[in-house]
Amino acid sequence: MTAPDPIEEFIALFTRAALDAPSDPTAVALATADRQGRPAARMVLLKGVDSLGFRFFTNLESRKGRELAENPRAALCFYWAWIDEQVRVEGAVERLADAESDAYFASRPRGSQLGAWASHQSRPHASRLALLRRAVATEARFLGREVPRPPFWGGFLLRPEAIEFWTARPSRLHVRRRYTRAGNDAWTLERLDP
Repeated sequence: MTAPDPIEEFIALFTRAALDAPSDPTAVALATADRQGRPAARMVLLKGVDSLGFRFFTNLESRKGRELAENPRAALCFYWAWIDEQVRVEGAVERLADAESDAYFASRPRGSQLGAWASHQSRPHASRLALLRRAVATEARFLGREVPRPPFWGGFLLRPEAIEFWTARPSRLHVRRRYTRAGNDAWTLERLDP
C-alpha cells in the first residue's frame, strides 16, 4: 500500500533500512550546482527528517556551502543495497536557524566539534602536517571549556518538491513511484517505467 504522504513513507523505509544495516543508513549523496549550473555530488549524513523536509549540516564555506548559497536547490539520493531500495529527493534548500544549528553542533562528539574549527573544508592545504597543527592549536584554544559552533558552520533544510521511490526487481522491471508536491500538504503520484 502506498502512503499518501511520501515523507511518512520515507520515514518507514528509513526505519527498515536502519535495522541491522551493514553501513550507515544516514549516508546520502548530495548534489548541488554552482551559479553556472556545474554540478557536484558528495556524501553527507542525514541528521533529521520531518514534514518540513530533510536536514544536514556542513561548513558553510565549503564547496557545497558556497554552491547552496549561490544556487539554493539540491538533490539527495539514498541507496540501501541491503534492502534493494533507493530514494531520490529534489527541492529548494534554506539555511536552518542558528538555534537549530547550535543545538545539533552541541550534540556532536568533541573531536568533531574541534575538527569543524580546524578544517578549512574544500580548500587546499600545504600539507597534512599543517592541518594537524591547526587541529592541535584548536584543541589548545578550547582546552577545559565547551566548543561553540563556528560562525561558518550550520545546517540546511531541503524542502522536497519531488520524492521518488525505487524498488529493485530481479527482472529489471523495477518499481518506481514519483511524488510531486501539489500545494503545501498535497502530493501527486505517478508510476514510472523503470
